Amino acid sequence: MAQQIKPYDSTPQAVLLLLPTVVVLIAFLYYPGLETFRLSLYETLFLGQQTQWVGLGNFVELAGSEAYRQSFLISVLFAAIVVVGTVGIGFIISYLLFAVDIGSSTYLVAAIWPYALPPAVAAILLNFILPPNLGIFTHYLEAFTPFTLDWFNNGRQAFGMLAVVAVWKQLGYNIIFTVAALNNVPTTLTESAKIDGVGRFRMMYKVYIPLVSPTLAFLVVMNTIYSFFSTFPLVDLLTSGGPSGATNFLIFKLYRDAFEFSSLGLASAESVILFVLVAVLMYIQIRASEGYAQYGV
Repeated sequence: MAQQIKPYDSTPQAVLLLLPTVVVLIAFLYYPGLETFRLSLYETLFLGQQTQWVGLGNFVELAGSEAYRQSFLISVLFAAIVVVGTVGIGFIISYLLFAVDIGSSTYLVAAIWPYALPPAVAAILLNFILPPNLGIFTHYLEAFTPFTLDWFNNGRQAFGMLAVVAVWKQLGYNIIFTVAALNNVPTTLTESAKIDGVGRFRMMYKVYIPLVSPTLAFLVVMNTIYSFFSTFPLVDLLTSGGPSGATNFLIFKLYRDAFEFSSLGLASAESVILFVLVAVLMYIQIRASEGYAQYGV
């Protein structure tokens, strides 16, 4: 009588394969997150070595802080500008690169190289180009135009300069994904549109944007995360939150509260609020994209 062979059970192997990932997530994501929330309920004293229970006191203090409300509003405005700028300009550049037949690889490398620069290196480079009266760009701007760039002292100019720099730094990331999505559009659709006499602009609006909308929705979410978190080196090295708090975004404010003013409990409360804010915005964006993003051809 033949011996019955039991079905292969890969559960232990699967657990072993997932174990390193689970350990890393617990050690570097879940535990720090829970510890941050716990610390937000305390007032820290003497560099965080002593704590005093305050419950929601830190959140109440932030709600009543005019400086925090200003930081909150300018952070949301900054994120909106960066997201619209990176996705919109990134798509236009990607579409132009997609339409080029000769030298497209060279143009693509030139378009994405700022993304390859580390943020700190990019900020140092821009410190040589953009300083008022001394920078190469500002020198020619003031020489040939009526504009005067003084973002050391003008809050609006500092805010606008950081927004432009943040968009410039992130464009390469958007271009990589968008060009790849455009290359996956079936050529039969574009050939049919050309036969029907559809112009290039109308083809972009009617054919390409709907078909790459899932990629654009993904980029909106990723750029939201970038604008709230990854622009810290630019703020730190270019404006240090000034002038007069015009670029004191949430991520930079919580850093200063934690490491300059040793208010770890208050900074932890700011981290919790920032996490909830970004999570809510991402949820809204994902749900909204379901109405217009076309998945599949």
